[in-house]
Amino acid sequence: MIALTAASHTAQGRARRGLVAALAALALPAWSAPPAAVSDAPQDYAWTLPLSAKTGQGVLQLRLPPDVYLHARSPQLDDLRVFDAHGAALPFTLQAAQGKRQTSHRNLPLKIFPLSSSADPAQPLDLDVRTGADGRLLSVRVRPEQAAAGTGSGAGAAPRLSALILDLGPSVPAEAAPLIDALRFTPPAELREYNAQVWLDTSDDLKRWDTAGATELNWLVSRDAQTLANDKLEFTPRRFRYARLRWQSGVPQQFAGIVAEQLLQSEAPPYRDQLRLQPAPGRQADELVYAAPLAVPTSQVGLDFGTQTVVLPVTLGGYRELPPRQLGQAGSWLFEPVASATFYRIVQNGQVRASGELDIEPRHAKQWAARGQGIGGLQPVLRLAWEPATLVFLASGAPPYSLAVGRDKAVAAARALGQVAPGFSAAEVQMLETASAGPAQQRHAGADAAANDALAQAGAAARQRLWVLWGVLLLGVAVLGLMVWRLVKPAASKIDELGSTPSGG
Repeated sequence: MIALTAASHTAQGRARRGLVAALAALALPAWSAPPAAVSDAPQDYAWTLPLSAKTGQGVLQLRLPPDVYLHARSPQLDDLRVFDAHGAALPFTLQAAQGKRQTSHRNLPLKIFPLSSSADPAQPLDLDVRTGADGRLLSVRVRPEQAAAGTGSGAGAAPRLSALILDLGPSVPAEAAPLIDALRFTPPAELREYNAQVWLDTSDDLKRWDTAGATELNWLVSRDAQTLANDKLEFTPRRFRYARLRWQSGVPQQFAGIVAEQLLQSEAPPYRDQLRLQPAPGRQADELVYAAPLAVPTSQVGLDFGTQTVVLPVTLGGYRELPPRQLGQAGSWLFEPVASATFYRIVQNGQVRASGELDIEPRHAKQWAARGQGIGGLQPVLRLAWEPATLVFLASGAPPYSLAVGRDKAVAAARALGQVAPGFSAAEVQMLETASAGPAQQRHAGADAAANDALAQAGAAARQRLWVLWGVLLLGVAVLGLMVWRLVKPAASKIDELGSTPSGG
């Protein structure tokens, strides 16, 4: 019996080894078949936009045109590519839109108080100051005992102009004080030629003075009344209440006028593109729906009623599909409001008053809905506005370049800024040369279908290999079970026969 059992196990081992070898031979083609290569060339995208630049800079920037958002298939612009003349993909990154800081100036006339003294100009002046209740200077003069006191060879000399005190006006809180970065001087009308070096000090209390800057003032008036002048003193922007002008060289002058240039800074909002959508009947009464490009990152919405006079409360939003509660039932749609406001258009005294755009969190949607009583009869146009991103790309290939967009299930290709323009500061990126984009051109109808077919074929091949592998494994398990059963059954019969034989036979 022991010999028979060992023979049975030996046969089973040989069968298992043979089965494993057969399964490996069957499964090898399923594993070894390489995945189909997916093309990524300009012809695989439905739309292309030609790019051009004036100079051959290595890194260029482009504010994405509206056509990119209208034809892209991905909310994150995953199907965006930059190609060179030979169809090679170029590295690029996408930067969020940013506002630009704008600067301007406003002239603030200064009230001038001349200081006369016969004392040494290097000595500090002892001032007699009178101010109003609002802090405005009423009078400033050198104390009489100092104004008449001379030293050295100049003792007893008549007082002469030695400095000018400049007043900005009434006192204001420190945080509201104007930011000044320059003074501009107007010479006396009779002065046709002048040259002097002046120093400017600033103060908030006429006691402690800080040096702000210095400059050479000069001008020359020709016989034909043409003037060559350097009449401006520039310095680092600062806030102050009073200023003092003193001379290091040249003859002190009582200028006809002095103005302070107040620096005004403001942050301009980012540029926005706008899209107008026509309405269609909604899912219920008093509702309109608007089909929209999915890639548009809407940050402002508005309604345009044409020439109608309208005042209408409206809720704007979209629908989200809910799964069915029970198997076999259809899903439902949930309306999700995004913004509510009273939109209007009124003509009063010949002037049109109309509601503007509403700011919202950036939102991607294939469809918008507007709800309001009687809105169906008004048929307003929906305005969508968004801040286009800036494309920064490495012009490493052969020009001309092109921008491609419009492909389903594309893999994102945008990189980090450091992989496109390493070492560039934010200020340098903003100053990059700007490329220009031509109108979008649609490729032949089969291009988009071919690209999608390639992706579909690659996915189908992968699924096919998986099913073949599972089929081979299941078949192997079944064959192995059958072989084990066929080997074990005769052995069990032999064992039963031996057990039933009489021991004395």
